[in-house]
Amino acid sequence: MRIIPAIDIIDGKCVRLTKGDYGTKKIYSESPLEIAKTFEASGIEYLHLVDLDGAKAKHIVNYKVLEQIASKTSLKIDFGGGLKTNEDLHIAFNSGARQITGGSIAVKDPETFQGWISKYGAAKIILGADSDKGKVAISGWMEQSKEEVIPFIKSYQKKSIQYVICTDISKDGMLEGPSVELYKQIITECSNSSSGQSIKLIASGGISAIEELPILKALGCEGVIIGKAIYENRISLKQLEKFV
Repeated sequence: MRIIPAIDIIDGKCVRLTKGDYGTKKIYSESPLEIAKTFEASGIEYLHLVDLDGAKAKHIVNYKVLEQIASKTSLKIDFGGGLKTNEDLHIAFNSGARQITGGSIAVKDPETFQGWISKYGAAKIILGADSDKGKVAISGWMEQSKEEVIPFIKSYQKKSIQYVICTDISKDGMLEGPSVELYKQIITECSNSSSGQSIKLIASGGISAIEELPILKALGCEGVIIGKAIYENRISLKQLEKFV
């Protein structure tokens, strides 16, 4: 199971929110690059980079931070937040993203999202299926769509999507443990899907202790995104080094 630390960016700074609420912003570092370098020094290979300004503005904003981290570390970065157009995607990949995550676009403009999968390949495009009481949340989690999470994932499975990030918003930033039942349900139902294409589920939200990681691994999660637990020293980079 891949360990994927998260860096969320507002105004070029490394921040965390609680349940996606911009009013709960807490700044952890003025330099996302320095944070990324400490991850890399601990043997971490992957990074989940979220442009929160972009999510709000509905277009890519913090691509310079992406460019900086991509050019000055060897981290494999998946980048998300406000990617809406072919131009946004072009900028993200040109700035060094290995993968991009599309959430709102996959709900609101499936044709464009499908076009990205066809153009760049399913290995480079991650489906963001963030859960708000079982429904897919969009627009930087400020809106709840009518799409139900599992049928939504299954519909994109049929369109050859491989990677799926699912954050249970009620758990995000709460440090109360991940949404094990939800992930179990997704993995079970999507493994039995008629598409024959099994998904690589990346768990996100609520991770609070190192002991939770083997549970997610046993469930069959392909990766896990860890944010606040690292910044609040609930999980040390030393512990992650051993797990990796």
